Amino acid sequence: MIQPQSHSNVADNSGARKPMCIRVLGTSNRKYASTGDIIIAVVKEAVPNMPLKKSEAVRAVVVRTCKGMKRGNGMIMRFDDNAAVVINQEGNPKGTRVFGPVARESRECNFAKIVSLAPEVL
Repeated sequence: MIQPQSHSNVADNSGARKPMCIRVLGTSNRKYASTGDIIIAVVKEAVPNMPLKKSEAVRAVVVRTCKGMKRGNGMIMRFDDNAAVVINQEGNPKGTRVFGPVARESRECNFAKIVSLAPEVL
């Protein structure tokens, strides 16, 4: 689960390295974001000479969380880190590559482009 002030990793090559969540999008009083949810984050660390700079506010979709999530068949999915993919206003990823595994719930949330770029879908 990601909540405001949570740091995570970036799972794409958009230029950001460490985003910090500042808002979970959805209903007005939503506290936590899980896999497939959109967050607004500020870039705390960035790669030099890339389009995204430090202290820039971006939208991102959560693709991995440390907190286990239960699927309909009873299986619990848990990852080693919290990771997000930076997206634009239309929901398309800003980067051209996605690193690491991506949860299957991202496809159900209409992020098929992210799932197609990922090397592994769990």
